[in-house]
Amino acid sequence: MHATEFAKLWSKLSKDYKSMMDESLAPSLTESQLTVLERIAEYGKVKPSDLLPHLATTPAAITTLMDRMEKNALIIRERDQDDRRIVWIQATEFGEQEMRRGVAIRENYWNEILHRISTHNQQLLILLLGKLTQSPQPSTVEKETAAASEPVRAGQ
Repeated sequence: MHATEFAKLWSKLSKDYKSMMDESLAPSLTESQLTVLERIAEYGKVKPSDLLPHLATTPAAITTLMDRMEKNALIIRERDQDDRRIVWIQATEFGEQEMRRGVAIRENYWNEILHRISTHNQQLLILLLGKLTQSPQPSTVEKETAAASEPVRAGQ
């Protein structure tokens, strides 16, 4: 197995990416804010609860994030006309501009990284990462773990 080597390489790549994004997006944008702006661009307008699956955080933290984004003129919040309990979030012109800047920064970074390997290997890497991000069923993992721990017998 190559788990240790993979973990080290993945950790380094993730750390380098996060460091670059933090430095390049500052001072007007964070990576979480970029994610929010991308979801808004995808759906038009969103409710804070719509963002939970896309951000590794709590509802309270999303509220704090929305407060900061509104203060920095990245978003506006509007009450639903039919149900005043619902708050809709929309990007401002500045928010859309910052989203385009953030996406360009991210794409440039990954293009530079991926340029180090051939187009064929890029496609293979995407295929393999796609397989890794699919959630296996617990029974599959348990069977594979059990099979891997069984001793190999002569003649097999």
